[in-house]
Amino acid sequence: KEASSPSLGKDRADTVIIGGGCVGVSLAYHLAKAGLKDVVLLEKSELTAGSTWHAAGLTTYFHPGINLKKIHAYSIKLYEKLEEETGQPVGFHQPGSIRIASTPTRVDEFKYQMTRAGWHPTEQYLITPEKVQELFPLLNMDKVLAGLYNPGDGHIDPYSLTMALAAGARKYGAQLNYPVQVTNLKSRSDGTWEVETPLGIIQAKRIVNTAGFWARDIGKMIGLQHPLIPVHHQYVVTSTIPEVKALKTELPVIRDLEGSYYLRQERDGLLFGPYESEEKMKLQESWVTNGVPPGFGKELFESDLDRIMEHIEAAMEMVPILRKADIVNTIAGPITYSPDILPMVGPHQGVRNYWVAIGFGYGIIHAGGMGKYLSDWILEGEPPFDLIEVDPNRYGKWTTTEYTAAKARESYGFNNIVGYPKEERFAGRPTERTSGLYNLLKSKCSMGFHAGWEQPHWFYKPGDETGYKPSFRRTNWFDPVGREYKQVMEKVGVIDLSPFGKFKVKGTDSVKLLDHLFANVVPKVGSTNISHMLTPGGKVYAELTVSQLYPGEFMLVTGSGSELHDLRWIEEEITRGGYKVEIENVTDEMGVLSVAGPHARQVLQKLTNEDLSDASFKFLQCRHLKLSNIAVTAIRISYTGELGWELYHRKEDSVPLYSAIMEAGQKEGIDDFGTYALNALRLEKGFRAWGAEMNCDTNPLEAGLEYFVKLNKAADFTGKQALKQIKEKGLKRRLVYLTLQTDNVDPEGNESVWHNGKVIGNTTSGCFSYGAQQSLAFAYVPMELSKVGQKLEVELLGKNYPATIIQEPLVLTEPTRMRLQRKGESPKI
Repeated sequence: KEASSPSLGKDRADTVIIGGGCVGVSLAYHLAKAGLKDVVLLEKSELTAGSTWHAAGLTTYFHPGINLKKIHAYSIKLYEKLEEETGQPVGFHQPGSIRIASTPTRVDEFKYQMTRAGWHPTEQYLITPEKVQELFPLLNMDKVLAGLYNPGDGHIDPYSLTMALAAGARKYGAQLNYPVQVTNLKSRSDGTWEVETPLGIIQAKRIVNTAGFWARDIGKMIGLQHPLIPVHHQYVVTSTIPEVKALKTELPVIRDLEGSYYLRQERDGLLFGPYESEEKMKLQESWVTNGVPPGFGKELFESDLDRIMEHIEAAMEMVPILRKADIVNTIAGPITYSPDILPMVGPHQGVRNYWVAIGFGYGIIHAGGMGKYLSDWILEGEPPFDLIEVDPNRYGKWTTTEYTAAKARESYGFNNIVGYPKEERFAGRPTERTSGLYNLLKSKCSMGFHAGWEQPHWFYKPGDETGYKPSFRRTNWFDPVGREYKQVMEKVGVIDLSPFGKFKVKGTDSVKLLDHLFANVVPKVGSTNISHMLTPGGKVYAELTVSQLYPGEFMLVTGSGSELHDLRWIEEEITRGGYKVEIENVTDEMGVLSVAGPHARQVLQKLTNEDLSDASFKFLQCRHLKLSNIAVTAIRISYTGELGWELYHRKEDSVPLYSAIMEAGQKEGIDDFGTYALNALRLEKGFRAWGAEMNCDTNPLEAGLEYFVKLNKAADFTGKQALKQIKEKGLKRRLVYLTLQTDNVDPEGNESVWHNGKVIGNTTSGCFSYGAQQSLAFAYVPMELSKVGQKLEVELLGKNYPATIIQEPLVLTEPTRMRLQRKGESPKI
């Protein structure tokens, strides 16, 4: 054990990291290694206290997400080299790991995961039962249908790992001080922080909360309620088992998904850890209400084998030698969970220079990669790649303690549940964040969860099979969505878009600010456009619609999942540039209804004296008007690509407005539609979606967004110089538009694209086109394979389907069709 030094050493630092578990120490190591001077880590007891020291230490390349695979891969590659670099042994074992499929649905899931992994460098194989048995000869093979095998997986000793990272951090000049408790945090007007400790105050340019299950207590010091909760996790270690001792090579780690546990070799015995169901699992709720008990550091909870008995039995059935083994140790310790099991990593909205890396349910495998990711972001001013799923700003005021507890129970119990596409999880819903129409619509449709909101995915009609029926193939929503698609294309439909993030911007510098933030020009008064915020490196940080309602007064609209992600970026720019601007988040106060389809104009015209004709209210114009005497801001725009308006109004007016529109549209056969139909409509029009076709992994040129990027405008907008260089060098890949010949399965994004027996790219989104009666997808492919007519293949559920690059869009937008008609051409619909 190292001798600790309870001193501050200095009273100023560039970055103060609060918490000395593996995540905090990894960040200190990466910042210092990258050359940042004055990195100070403060730990209140000793390094690894909390959740690190008692972790089972599992490391795997596998993750169902996309870029989180990069985090896992970086961690493993780092851990392989760490001993050589720091001279500290880390106890890293890499016998590989196998996920076991014992149902046909699991086999589908493995095939689904294979196409999602195929375009990543990580090795992953779908293996036969024979191969599973060869790798793990002690298994009972009765139920094994297949395995998902990752060579290079294994486990590491968490204490040794942290000590090696600490040795590296010190070698590169970081200071690790403990035991030093942070007692208070004060933000100063210049954005710096005063970090108070019993030994004095450190002034820091930025602080990073890496305090594990103390992270809530640190957050409370500055008025934040981080949605975190400690769960009890148990794992069991056996004594020596002769059959294990006799093996020549170490057994791979097993994850029995139906039994919901992991099992690995520990010396000459076995170690296994279950994830019990949400009814049986245990939360440490008293720590949420009363804080973590003072002095808690390297303590454990009382073990409770009864709680995990069914999993012990499942393990004994799968690995029969366990029946004869003695349990020598049961570890029951706290792990921190966020509501959705993913950590919260990055800068926090609403507080300057406060960063977090908290809520790690899998801290050991994430520590290396997240330390590097956060270090890069701090030093470069933008994330190295897109990880919106771990953005701390995905949560907001709606994430109450009750919600967090309900979700953590569910997430823990669902650790090994089948991961379907379009997955919905129902615990903790609805939150307090519902649209004005929720009560009216909830029994009529299948709702989806979007950033705390409930939003209709698709609507029920008599004879439909209702409810949530997830599947890897076409399921109960397939035909109803086709019906809603037809409704919008042939008549008129209404959709609730209230979850949109909505900001009002005004002030003397508002035009100047937006001109600097966005790659597009600033729209004139009474006009709207689609604009992108780029990172300094020229990646697409966000896509918003921007409307200038009055001179110098704007409304900005973004997707529900990007609300605080985008707001933080804008606020940071306002502060950095000293702009005289006020920005107000009006997301929760405003409802949005969209009315779209060929009859949209005649329905809305019945409700207002304002002239809605094409000559008077053009595409991409916005204005205030009254519909049925209700004040709305109407924008002539629709993500369906059909004739339509978005109607922004006070949330309390949603029901009367909706009722008036439905009443007015009786003769036209008006009806509801949901987001699944909206997605099919936008894909047919060739509209890109932020988070799929574009994000922090893509530049706007390869994404085909040149039309919205004005490189010749006077303002030196963020990302402009980088984009000029990208354009000069030429693109390596670009977004293409594919039709696919499939059967009962459709693309949805992140699948492997093949050519001549090799994976050459990936889809970004896809669906069935009800217009063309075949599947449709966007995909990134190398420039040389991007021409119209190029034949490719897309891998879906273990089978490669023929695909062809076509001219986009499949269906022309309504404004384009009108323009062609005026010229006397007959447009394709």
